[in-house]
Amino acid sequence: MDFRILHSTNSSELSYLLADRACGEAVLIDPHSRDLPVIRALLQEHQLRLRWVLRTHQHDHLRPMEFERLRQLGAPLVQGEPREGATLVNDGQNLDFGSEKIKIWRTPGHTPYCLSYICRDRVFCGGLMAVDACDLQPYPADPEALWDSVVQRLFTLPDETLLFAGHEIPLHAVSTVWGQRQSHTWFKKLDRDAFITHWTNFLILNN
Repeated sequence: MDFRILHSTNSSELSYLLADRACGEAVLIDPHSRDLPVIRALLQEHQLRLRWVLRTHQHDHLRPMEFERLRQLGAPLVQGEPREGATLVNDGQNLDFGSEKIKIWRTPGHTPYCLSYICRDRVFCGGLMAVDACDLQPYPADPEALWDSVVQRLFTLPDETLLFAGHEIPLHAVSTVWGQRQSHTWFKKLDRDAFITHWTNFLILNN
């Protein structure tokens, strides 16, 4: 499987291209419409057919027409939030591209409809680990769901599992389940009750 990270110097957001070159199929995870020319050039250069566009989460209310522009890629657009034109999936469902499989996990919390995508030893988890570091969503939409998604789902995976975030800062591009368990600012220092209490009080004071 070929793998490429797409990163804009003007943004801390990250996108990922996975490809089965032998079968000529590819998947995009968390692409941004500003990168469409680069994405199309990559697909054409390597003679790849785009099989799926996968979104871990979205902030389309802050980016008008983002959804419509991404649909121009011509592949089914998978996301957790129901919307006309979106492809909805079930928790635990597998999506095929080439000879590869991607498993869907529902991991709400950063936003209400977050999804994570598991391929081999890699998990693409969007903004889950950012907690307070996403410019567009600097606090959990649902603190209780976020804790459960991270601790009761992601952290149950093998230590060496690679976690690919949707935001470069403060996680860089990749970390591991073991590393996040040992060092994450929020999930190491607080237990579930303390985490939920902190962010629930924050939301009450700021709404």
